[in-house]
Amino acid sequence: MFESLSQRLSTTVNRLRGRGRLTEENIRESLREVRIALLEADVALPVVQALIQRIKVRAVGQDVMKSLSPGQALVKVVSDELTVVMGTANTELNLAQTPPAVVLMAGLQGAGKTTTVAKLARLLTERKKKKVMVVSCDVYRPAAIEQLRTLAEQVGVKFFPSEAGQDPVAIAKAAVAAARREVIDVLIVDTAGRLHVDEAMMAEIKALHAAITPVETLFVVDSMTGQDAANTAKAFSEALPLTGVILTKTDGDARGGAALSVRYVTGKPIKFLGAGEKTDALEPFHPDRLAQRILGMGDVLSLVEEVERKVDQEKAQKLAQKVMKGKRFDLNDMKDQLEQMGNMGGLAGLMDKLPGMGNLPDSVKSKVNDGEMNRMVAIINSMTKKERRHPDLLNGSRRARVARGSGTQPADVNRLLKQYMQMEKMMSKLSKGGSKGLMRQMRGAMKGMGGMGGMGGLPPPR
Repeated sequence: MFESLSQRLSTTVNRLRGRGRLTEENIRESLREVRIALLEADVALPVVQALIQRIKVRAVGQDVMKSLSPGQALVKVVSDELTVVMGTANTELNLAQTPPAVVLMAGLQGAGKTTTVAKLARLLTERKKKKVMVVSCDVYRPAAIEQLRTLAEQVGVKFFPSEAGQDPVAIAKAAVAAARREVIDVLIVDTAGRLHVDEAMMAEIKALHAAITPVETLFVVDSMTGQDAANTAKAFSEALPLTGVILTKTDGDARGGAALSVRYVTGKPIKFLGAGEKTDALEPFHPDRLAQRILGMGDVLSLVEEVERKVDQEKAQKLAQKVMKGKRFDLNDMKDQLEQMGNMGGLAGLMDKLPGMGNLPDSVKSKVNDGEMNRMVAIINSMTKKERRHPDLLNGSRRARVARGSGTQPADVNRLLKQYMQMEKMMSKLSKGGSKGLMRQMRGAMKGMGGMGGMGGLPPPR
């Protein structure tokens, strides 16, 4: 998300960074480019106008003109104002009430509402340690009820049964009663969607809302619809007392106009971003972190949180103990490291959160994919247990067999083993406590791999 906007804004602000002082003309030129970038990102026109005006007032005032490093000061102003437009800080769900806390999900058909119900249920179960129940009031699509039943099993939450033809209000009331009996912390209610906003849909969801008085009413909207997402959210917020918005399919949205428009147009906070089909692909929305990512500053905080949550701490501890005891780092360990990286979104997901990566040329970015990483795992999987523990056994004939088994070439196996040897040397240095030697080894490994050449052909760092 925000790829095109990020590139345009990064280019604009980078031209200003090195300037000793800025003039009103410099700022006017830059803001013209920022305006075009925002419009191309499908940000709603009123939002663009308000944002540019706010940046201009601060930029030509004390904040930038009298700064010792005006280019950097302007970057901070743009970052601050983007953050304000998107809502300043993350707004958590308000679940502090007598159980069950009812969460009502609204939205158009195709926005990913049912999948988002399961994602939210998983997030609340795993991160908030809540006991969650889900129910579908979409009586017009039997497939939607069955889909939610399947997803509930996958994420390990309670499912309250419903059937096509039942009254949605009766289903919701029965679910609330059941949740109360079973001492459920949170009940998430999925509702019917339509292809467009219509009176029948609004009347039904208003009746549902009145019957169960939810503590949270969340509007689920497809971010790829751009300005339409903001307009649809506004229509729903006028009909329902919305408490927040969830943007879905953000992984397919290179523009990001919806995220910059929804809060301003509706006055309702974006609470979560959904990216991908997996049930763990839902993250709290942090406007300040997203503003930094848009400006190419990365999102290290989210990266750290992701590492803490998704890295298998037990495996990491075992590897650390193994290395410190001087035991050899083998191909099983290397496979574990590759799989852990995959769990965190792969190389592309990691790069998105690292500072400065937005400035990499497209020719380099296009080579960063997880195909090479998956290929490396496939090669290791094609080895015997003994070969993984003792890579020295892999002579020419064994390497040819591994290549055939993994659907790769002997050259791919050789490249993997070369990278393994570099990692093994680094681990060996670490076990001896030689931090200086380790740093030298890491630089040598990076040089030998062509930066990250073995994983997608990046040039060495400069």
